[in-house]
Amino acid sequence: MINESTRVARLFCEKKLPIMVFLDSHHPNKPEDPYPPHCIVGTDESNLVPALRWLEEEENVTIRRKDCFDGYFGSMEADGSNVFVDWVKQNHIKTLVVGGVCTDICVLDFVCSTISARNRGFLGPLLQDVIVYSTACATFHIPPHVTTNTKQVLPHPQEFMHHVGLYMAKERGAKIANELSFVAARKARQYE
Repeated sequence: MINESTRVARLFCEKKLPIMVFLDSHHPNKPEDPYPPHCIVGTDESNLVPALRWLEEEENVTIRRKDCFDGYFGSMEADGSNVFVDWVKQNHIKTLVVGGVCTDICVLDFVCSTISARNRGFLGPLLQDVIVYSTACATFHIPPHVTTNTKQVLPHPQEFMHHVGLYMAKERGAKIANELSFVAARKARQYE
């Protein structure tokens, strides 16, 4: 997943296509129930993985730190504006390609919120398609034996939950792709 995300990000950067990256960045005193503390602000866990850190230097990349599951809601500002919505409008995004961790949590919540916002007209007439690139998504694994004596933790079979996330995203209106290709737009002919 990281290798494919890196490959696609390099293609986007070569073509100067806009990229928005959401990073989990949680405050230690603000839990994200039902999950244990993770990606605490100031720790390396709240940063890009080493293979993707080069994105921080790219002009076409916008990085947004979020303190909730959902990048759409994590983009809300105190004044009610939304950094993601502004990014879509400023970059005239018509097709949004989504990848990331965790397919069934952060990716799914972001996709569902984005599709709802699009359907309600919050993204203007721009955004048409939300595509979840399955090869650039993954989730975590918690085997059943780890959860037998714990009330707060449920089993989380990685491959199954990855596919549940993809299924739910498709059910909500996203397109699911297992490969991407870049096709040059055809120029419209003008007849005089």
